[in-house]
Amino acid sequence: MAKTANAEKAILKSATDILAEAVIKGLQEKKGRDIVSLDLRLLTGTVADIFIVCHGDSSTQVDGLAKSVEEIVYSENNEWPTYTEGKQNAEWIIIDYINVVVHLFQQEQREYFGVERLWADAEIKKYI
Repeated sequence: MAKTANAEKAILKSATDILAEAVIKGLQEKKGRDIVSLDLRLLTGTVADIFIVCHGDSSTQVDGLAKSVEEIVYSENNEWPTYTEGKQNAEWIIIDYINVVVHLFQQEQREYFGVERLWADAEIKKYI
């Protein structure tokens, strides 16, 4: 029984990593700034396995980043987000894929809300 549970967990983790990679690809295609992933899997009481954070220089770019993420994740993983919020003014857009949550900010809002500071205990990986 334990082997089956571990195998299922490995498959879930692998699917989470694949999803996160597709999100990163979508952000890089639209030149998202300071892309960071926060791996929350080793922390207790988290709402997701991975947070991915980046910012754009304008509401137009932030909106473009959101569209790019959704399109690439769908084309590569056949998955739409469970929930999105913030597209109306595109200052802080959240795209929720359950295991992976994407936070897209304009720079001022990113600095103000400090998602990376709130989850500083997470394993942090920066992308170019």
